[in-house]
Amino acid sequence: MTDTWINQVFCEDALAGLARIPDASIDLILTDPPYNLGKDYGNASDQQTVDEYLRWTEQWIDAALPKLKPNGSLYIFLTWRFSPEIFVMLKKRMMMMNEIIWDRRVPSMGGSVRSYSSVHDTIGFFVGRKDYYFDLDAVRIPYDAETKKARSRSIFIGAKWLEMGYNPKDLWSVSRLHREHPERADHPTQKPLEIIERMLRASCPPDGVVLDLFMGSGTTAIAAKRNGRNYVGFELNPEYCAIINQRLAMPEVPAPPPKKKPVPRAKRSSTANS
Repeated sequence: MTDTWINQVFCEDALAGLARIPDASIDLILTDPPYNLGKDYGNASDQQTVDEYLRWTEQWIDAALPKLKPNGSLYIFLTWRFSPEIFVMLKKRMMMMNEIIWDRRVPSMGGSVRSYSSVHDTIGFFVGRKDYYFDLDAVRIPYDAETKKARSRSIFIGAKWLEMGYNPKDLWSVSRLHREHPERADHPTQKPLEIIERMLRASCPPDGVVLDLFMGSGTTAIAAKRNGRNYVGFELNPEYCAIINQRLAMPEVPAPPPKKKPVPRAKRSSTANS
């Protein structure tokens, strides 16, 4: 692609920068906006009143959705505190396919003594219309050897679901990035590459374009590079922009190759020896 906005992360407010992107040009919006929990991102974006935050959220949603292709999709990371209201906003504009729970594998220690400890993030998966792009085979989870052995009877031989793995459920148990993790950058809410890559492989076609309005540490861009997709995004904080550029300049570690689709094997004859 030769468009000047492709494979760029612009260090500016997304609401202003979206004008750079033509309408109906994006295959996937994958974004992790501020949760409005009072974190310091170098600006006041996470420190708004409830009304201000919801009004701002609706503003960027309405600015971003026209950039999406008619059969495009959207993933949004949220906190349980605001997901009900924001899901309603999006349901008025798109079709909701899943509420995904990301279990961050937080250690069982500390936490509140007046409520249950919060150990998950909420992810909404929305689509524009019924013929949306979705490649399940690209994100299937392989069965272990023991499970395959238990399904060795002739009726299971050549079964696609057994050879390629199962459909990920809507509960994703992936550890948060601890400070010692080699993937970790200097960002307080960095998301694991494993999660971003799953969304990208499933919902953005090869050579397609993913848009992230709140790039943070740049994980969406890294995932796109590793998986043969294009990216575009925005980040307001100059320090995070520097981190993104540094990560993108590092030697690329390619993603694992896509799984090969199995060749169906002939079923055993009913007269064969068992």
